[in-house]
Amino acid sequence: MVNLFYEETKALGLDPDFFVLWLNKVCNSHDKKLGEINLIFCSDEYLLNMNKEYLQHDYYTDIITFDYYEELVSGDLFISLDRVRENAAVLGVAFIEELYRVVVHGTLHLLGFGDKSPDEEARMRSLENDALLLIVPRET
Repeated sequence: MVNLFYEETKALGLDPDFFVLWLNKVCNSHDKKLGEINLIFCSDEYLLNMNKEYLQHDYYTDIITFDYYEELVSGDLFISLDRVRENAAVLGVAFIEELYRVVVHGTLHLLGFGDKSPDEEARMRSLENDALLLIVPRET
């Protein structure tokens, strides 16, 4: 199950079923089962306040992941849409492409992958790329 929430930002009209199908594939590719993931889309300021309160970090970030994994891959992914927009512009990619990358980045954290060292970061990028290839466009 994937739930979408919006805090201090406009709703994007995203399809939760798309994320269920895709993130199921991502979890299955790592021999894990999808549980409940909450995607909480928010503003820079909202996420900055969370970063300060829960992680004692005083800087903007695109995502904060809270892992509730027990038997199933579950957690909350707080995503700053302001950061995603800015990162997409800087990287020269479409907003939705960068949004998908950030969503799967958080999901990979829930699967146990880190990104603190240069080696972990390189592995994370590779896993993100693999996961993005699992997206199958849905007919409308």
